[in-house]
Amino acid sequence: MTIFVPFSTLTLIFKYGLKPIILLIFSSLLLIPVNLHAQEEEVVVVKNDSIVSFSPNPTRAILYSAIFPGLGQMYNRKYWKLPIVYGGFLGCAYAISWNGSTYNGYKQAYHDIQLYRDGTDTSAKSWQNYLPYSFKQDPDYLNTWVHSSSGENFANNLKRAKDFHRRNRDLSIIVTAGLYAICMIDAYVDAQLFEFDMSDDLSMKIDPVIFEPSPVQARSFGLQCSIWF
Repeated sequence: MTIFVPFSTLTLIFKYGLKPIILLIFSSLLLIPVNLHAQEEEVVVVKNDSIVSFSPNPTRAILYSAIFPGLGQMYNRKYWKLPIVYGGFLGCAYAISWNGSTYNGYKQAYHDIQLYRDGTDTSAKSWQNYLPYSFKQDPDYLNTWVHSSSGENFANNLKRAKDFHRRNRDLSIIVTAGLYAICMIDAYVDAQLFEFDMSDDLSMKIDPVIFEPSPVQARSFGLQCSIWF
């Protein structure tokens, strides 16, 4: 490291001595950290100003969720909710499909056994799929059985099963519509509360309190609970 001393500085040293020069150098060194600190603060301010914060629009969130369930949650960047949303819709779709197909089977069987018992259409035998295999081995016994009181009870059981699965199918459709509405409400509320600032200082305080007497009650004592968040 090479140090250059100007000629004017040497003239000052010979004229006034080293003391003023030392004071001047020391004062300059004290000003250097202040200037550096000011530059650092200025850079930090520029960085903070360049940060773009995300703030979802509630109207846009509910619109996306109405177009397709789950888009509102994706717009709000709540990706952890997607498995819950699509898992719920898959379960509802399976319930609708299974109850619908089972209802159609019992409906056709009940319709066919009524035609068979009345003698209108003896080829309508879909109801036999719900009987034990041994019943199908003896057509004469089966024909006698289906026209007896046991056959009538069997037809009533088919009707009850048909009504049961139709009710479950309709209920599954209602649940699916409710889940669709919940997704829209969740997206809207989540966007509204996205910038809600909840302090980390969550505390509770319990204080004794005295209730002053009134025309309807005497003086009483109790506890007052206060929660800060």
